[in-house]
Amino acid sequence: MGEGWLLESARLTGASSAPTLMPDIKAIQAELRAAKIDGWLLYDLYHRDLISYRVLGLEGVLAKRRWYYLIPAKGEPRKLVHRIESFVLDSLPGSKMLYAGHEELAAALPKLLGKGKGSVAMQYSSEVPIISLADAGTVDTVRALGKRVVSSGELIQKFESVWSNEQYLSHLQAGRVIDRIVLQAFAQAATYVRQGKEITEYELQQWVQEQFRANLLISDSGPIVAVGPHSGDPHYEPKQADCSPIQEGDLLLLDMWAKTRAPGSVYYDITWVGYLGDKVPAKYEKVFNIVRDARDAAVKFVQDSVTAGREIQGWQVDKAARDVIVKAGYGKAFIHRTGHNIGTEVHGNGANMDNLETKDTRPVIPNTCFSIEPGIYLPEFGIRSELNMYVAHRQARVTGSVQKEIIPLLA
Repeated sequence: MGEGWLLESARLTGASSAPTLMPDIKAIQAELRAAKIDGWLLYDLYHRDLISYRVLGLEGVLAKRRWYYLIPAKGEPRKLVHRIESFVLDSLPGSKMLYAGHEELAAALPKLLGKGKGSVAMQYSSEVPIISLADAGTVDTVRALGKRVVSSGELIQKFESVWSNEQYLSHLQAGRVIDRIVLQAFAQAATYVRQGKEITEYELQQWVQEQFRANLLISDSGPIVAVGPHSGDPHYEPKQADCSPIQEGDLLLLDMWAKTRAPGSVYYDITWVGYLGDKVPAKYEKVFNIVRDARDAAVKFVQDSVTAGREIQGWQVDKAARDVIVKAGYGKAFIHRTGHNIGTEVHGNGANMDNLETKDTRPVIPNTCFSIEPGIYLPEFGIRSELNMYVAHRQARVTGSVQKEIIPLLA
């Protein structure tokens, strides 16, 4: 994919050319007014809410006491910080109030929130647990002060999950390397099998991680390397003392995710399957074809909708894939959501493609990326096919190679 498409989409959507460390207060306020929300309350204690730190561009801040930052729909932001840690929000615009004791805090909170019974967005959601980071006590306190608490989920998408040009390019860069490493890992396993040498799931996993390091990629954890029944466990993690050898006749599933070491870089995350033989058995082909068709149905739904300018929500993408698997009779064997948002963390905080674990009603918005990875998991084996999609203005693209069939690794 050429970089020209990215730059044109960024021009059309207004995406930034580089990650910013300062929040765009005016843009946030415009979104608040458009959503008819009176303010966004960002709050943390002991780094429980990392979303707030990313939205506000707070790097290297050590806060062990409660801080509050209120961005009103109109007017100047307001800060409330502990006297011992009065500096924690100094990089941000707005007036500052101080507290020390709980009585002083209780007196300051109404001033921070302002008069009236307006609405306040917080990291709170009854539908999307990954963004529900505001503790119940604080939510209760805000409500007791007469405010209506609403979810900040869509604000988070726009101000924490939208990619810059550089982030998109870092994704493509990581993707080119990972696509190559997947094929090299399959070849490595095939070589050992052909030569009659033993290689285990754990050993191949370690080999992949060495390739990541050699290519300056980083990941939050090791890749999934799974054969036989282990491939039927979506989150299987091979351990040195408890893993299987990779042998002729095995179905081999590889799930890899990593990003470059550049600041602000984002993940690339894929799953492929291969067979240690010269002809793929029909039982594997049958299940793979169903999974592939479900994946492709979701991709088509996204592309057709985005091109037509229709808003889509995460749960609808899940449904497009899940309907194919249910119709084929394997609905109960598809035990996870269709996909997740991707960002600086492999599981980002934007809309997930989910109508199973949750019903994610957040819209899929321009300049965000997510995985599409349906799977069927049986007692003997499991098959998953995963790719990444990036959505821009009236365009949606798969960002890497696409597996069309199981690879016969000994052919």
